[in-house]
Amino acid sequence: IMTMFMSGVVAIFEYDLKKIIALSTLSQLGMMMFSISLGLYELAFFHLLTHALFKALLFLCAGILIHGAGNTQDIRSFGGLSLNFPLVTVCMNLANLSLCGVPFLAGFYSKDLIVELACQYSWGIFVLLMMFICLSLTVLYSVRLTYLSFVGPYGGG
Repeated sequence: IMTMFMSGVVAIFEYDLKKIIALSTLSQLGMMMFSISLGLYELAFFHLLTHALFKALLFLCAGILIHGAGNTQDIRSFGGLSLNFPLVTVCMNLANLSLCGVPFLAGFYSKDLIVELACQYSWGIFVLLMMFICLSLTVLYSVRLTYLSFVGPYGGG
């Protein structure tokens, strides 16, 4: 749980695109370890596989954005890239939504099962509260990344 929490908090304050995606991976690895701690080995492996697929898509989109933005990784200098990269915008948003666990996307089917079964175990209110805070942090840094990259004002020089 602490791995998910710390990497989520650091990702919120990070401006390097590749570091945000890497910290997101660390957070999801914490989710997998949490699943293993519950004895849900198959679900942890399922989350590993689905996570690998949409994370690969995120890194491919990040490479295109970095190349298109003049080899900068600082998301403060992106802004408004949805007009220049509409297909990358759609793909990256789908991958981010899957990372957040939006229904009917791959991340939902793996993450929701882990969350649902964790709620059935009697681990205590603190563990469940921390799990939901960590899930909220995932949504927060994903929305922040999308806003600063595609919606926000252009910040490049």
